[in-house]
Amino acid sequence: MKQRILTAFIALIIIAPIIVYGHWPFIVIAYFLATVALFELMRMYHAEKGWLYLLISTVFLWLLLFPSPEIMVYTFTITKFEVIVLFVVLLLTITVLSKNRFTFDQASFLLLATIYIGTAFYFLMNTRFVGLNYFLFILFVIWATDSGAYFVGKAFGKRKLWPDISPNKTIGGAIGGIGIALVVGISFHLIYPFEQSLITIIFITIVISIFGQIGDLVASAIKRHYDVKDSGKIFPGHGGILDRLDSLLFVVIVLHILQFV
Repeated sequence: MKQRILTAFIALIIIAPIIVYGHWPFIVIAYFLATVALFELMRMYHAEKGWLYLLISTVFLWLLLFPSPEIMVYTFTITKFEVIVLFVVLLLTITVLSKNRFTFDQASFLLLATIYIGTAFYFLMNTRFVGLNYFLFILFVIWATDSGAYFVGKAFGKRKLWPDISPNKTIGGAIGGIGIALVVGISFHLIYPFEQSLITIIFITIVISIFGQIGDLVASAIKRHYDVKDSGKIFPGHGGILDRLDSLLFVVIVLHILQFV
């Protein structure tokens, strides 16, 4: 417990000013965290020894993270969709050149991992650049959901939510998490009003709470499938990047699809 508290305190001191300031320091930290997150996924897949593939995936990850929908390369412009298509073509070409030592399954994993991490962190950066209030609102609602789910689940949770994936989560806890999230989300809107109506904020708060919990379950499912306890060890006592940001990464993707940010 002491280690968890110390790690959280140190991380808060380092990251909080970067979140508040934004701009290029936030881009740098996002690139770093995304790169570590990609490595965590590859480590779970036991692909960390394929340094060439990790290098290729990292290059395409950084292209997807580029803080603009389009990338200027010499005299022509390439879109993020074209970056993904180029990555697909390259991976499939490698399966042929390696005579299937690099398999289609490995290519599929690298593609999905890179797109997921790259897209999520790209939207994470966009959220901060839209406004600090949006970023903090999402964080507070996610934290409220986690806290509410834990305490309500402890007190009233009886029926398991999804025991095969996360045996400690309960249906009561999930509902309690949404309830506490609504209290925090509405309070935030009343203190720092958004342009959207209260009804919209209530809807968005519920979306954040639900998909935050789904994101957590997705991360748990991946770890359980690959039989690992934590995605990494970068945060002593807390695990890796994916352990700490699983809900946030999932939520920012959904909110950008809904055009909230």
